[in-house]
Amino acid sequence: MTAYSRRRSREKMSWADLRRGIAQLSAQKWVTIGAYISLLIGTFSTAVIPLLVRSIIDEGLNPNNPTQSDENLVIRLSVLMVGIAIVGGVFTFLQGYLAERASQWVAYDLRNNLYQKIQTLSFSYHDRAQTGQLMTRATSDVEALRMFIGQGLIFALNAILLLLGITLILLALNWQLTMVVIPALILMAIIFAIFGVRARPLFQAVQERLGVFNTILQENLAGIRVVKAYNREAYERQRFQAANYALRDASLRSTRVIATIFPSAFVIATLSLILVVWLGGNFVIDNRLELGELTAFTTYLSLLLVPVAQLGFIIASASQASASASRIFNILDTENEIKEKPDAIVLPPIKGKVAFNNVSFRYFSNSEYVLSNVSFVAQPGQTVALLGATGSGKSTIINLIPRFYDPTEGSITIDDIDIRDVTLESLRRQIGIVLQETRLFTGTIRDNIAFGRPEASEEEIIAAAKAAAAHDFIMEFPQGYDTPVGERGVTLSGGQKQRIAIARALILNPRILILDDSTSSVDVQTEYKIQKALDHLMHGRTSFVIAQRISTVLNADLILVLDKGRIVASGTHQELLENSPIYAEIYHSQLVEDSAEAVSSLEEINP
Repeated sequence: MTAYSRRRSREKMSWADLRRGIAQLSAQKWVTIGAYISLLIGTFSTAVIPLLVRSIIDEGLNPNNPTQSDENLVIRLSVLMVGIAIVGGVFTFLQGYLAERASQWVAYDLRNNLYQKIQTLSFSYHDRAQTGQLMTRATSDVEALRMFIGQGLIFALNAILLLLGITLILLALNWQLTMVVIPALILMAIIFAIFGVRARPLFQAVQERLGVFNTILQENLAGIRVVKAYNREAYERQRFQAANYALRDASLRSTRVIATIFPSAFVIATLSLILVVWLGGNFVIDNRLELGELTAFTTYLSLLLVPVAQLGFIIASASQASASASRIFNILDTENEIKEKPDAIVLPPIKGKVAFNNVSFRYFSNSEYVLSNVSFVAQPGQTVALLGATGSGKSTIINLIPRFYDPTEGSITIDDIDIRDVTLESLRRQIGIVLQETRLFTGTIRDNIAFGRPEASEEEIIAAAKAAAAHDFIMEFPQGYDTPVGERGVTLSGGQKQRIAIARALILNPRILILDDSTSSVDVQTEYKIQKALDHLMHGRTSFVIAQRISTVLNADLILVLDKGRIVASGTHQELLENSPIYAEIYHSQLVEDSAEAVSSLEEINP
């Protein structure tokens, strides 16, 4: 397929996506119908006024014979004009209000659908997606589509009605003058058609640049502390300015096209109006045309130029909306890699037996395997510790258990049930997770602990906090559990955030507990408190622990040592020390210092 063919194919898809966006109005059928009925009445009101003006001039005032003027006719027609203008104004208001109402509901539904879709998409999609691009599609792109649905469509129908209706009226008034106007209309239509072809890719580029701009802005706002800590303000400012420049440049290119097109159309329209006035004036002088008819003709011609001028806005709005619709439906049409089977069952209350059966996994079809033929069984109530160098596959294993990803090969079972045969909600409801990257949400400490169980009682929240060694520091805050948590938990220390995250997992009372390096941001004494609580809470639960400290693995029932995606050793701490050189190396090179520090600290705690 040639580059031209690919471009034409993309353009066809874009216009098809725009039609899909317009089809969303079906959910607001009666409001939309009301808007278009109001448009018809308002347009008719506008079109009838010049005819009344002609009657007032030619019949009421009678400029050819002023002595035969009909004052009563002038008064009646003037009152009728006022009445029609009022009716037209009312229905023009209704048309605008109802169209806006319908478009706002469409935008509301699209934003909800986008958010819901983004939430359900697998981790692999989010691994590739940029947050700024997703934000742009849920905000700027939806608004561009809404603007066309709310205004562009109305203007388009209004333009069609006026063009057809007024052209017929002009032909009826004076066909010779109309023949002067039609070539100008055709020329302007050609200009706007060219504009439409050139504008769509320019608007697409603007939206893409806006997405990049939002990504950089979001990253810098979220990581402002890191930027400052590493004195990277100047570098990040340059990045921001480059993205801002690219956005400005793309916007100016689209504006330049608009700025060229509209003056050209305006010049053509003005010249045609001048020509009509000149020819029509000669017709009036030669008594071939009544003054009222010329007045009506020029008035209608002025009205005709309005929809022609609107064509520019309509085409620009449609081009931008089609580009945005493509970006919106690109997300909505994305196939989720993690799917529930149509006949998926609800996972019954589990005992907690977890088995990996020859599991291999890679993130993308053309990438290398990060897990290869991993097999092990965790019995109910066992604690499984995962050790290995960075990139050895530890986090991948725990991400596969709640189906954040699916194995490329092999299977995972819980209580001998393949996790792909059960509903995601019933699976994840029985798994408590504390991820390596602690993420808290704006709200209170109470809200964050009860995040997975909003209905939890005060006693359950406090019990979970105590179990996670968080209750004491929470009570040191003046507002206790009602203390607001800043955005992303920035008002709390790393250790405090992790303890709240642990409490958030524990309040679910899960049968399977996953702790991804969950004590990496706490000191030894705090870890000791957490570990004592976790030792009690892990009892009866199947627990998977990723940690760099020996204290978290000494009492594990099963330790899996991973290297380059393979299990190279497994067993208890003592067994591995005796039989696994790799584990012994990890123990001596990475953990023995911490073990000594832990012993020293514990001696201080328990002299």
